Amino acid sequence: MSFSTTVTESRTFTVTHARYLASKISTDLKRIQRFYPGHITDDRISDFEQEVTEYLKAGYLQSVTYGFQRDGKWVEPTVRYSAQQLLDSEVDDDPGKIRPNRNVEGARFASYLIQNDAWGKLTGEQKKAFEEKVVIKRVGAPAPSVNGYFESDLKYTAGGQSLMRSRVRSFG
Repeated sequence: MSFSTTVTESRTFTVTHARYLASKISTDLKRIQRFYPGHITDDRISDFEQEVTEYLKAGYLQSVTYGFQRDGKWVEPTVRYSAQQLLDSEVDDDPGKIRPNRNVEGARFASYLIQNDAWGKLTGEQKKAFEEKVVIKRVGAPAPSVNGYFESDLKYTAGGQSLMRSRVRSFG
């Protein structure tokens, strides 16, 4: 006679999980602030944290990029976070690995957010109601290109969700 046991695990992604993941982004941004003074303020970091918390909580985030642009292209040090459901191990890296001493002369700090398919299914009224909750007001713009390439380096996880972090690396 044989027996079989099935275990079902249910996870609920909460605002606490969203805040936790957003705090990882804030820590990375604080490192950028420290290594590249004068480009991003504490208030702006707080606004970015509030924005990403709302997008994660609602399930509308595909990716968000923060970093430096020169001639319309992302340059080092730039980081991108891509939201996804956790499908494998629950690795939760510590923030960091922001490279100091990159050439940001003539570059400006910027961010670029892309909403996911769930966002596209909302009505105009639902989008407007959501956007009113977010401090940062974004406008449509073409996605900047990259001077180099994005390389995956860290993974932040909470509540069955993850943010895969990639950073710009220069060729050569």
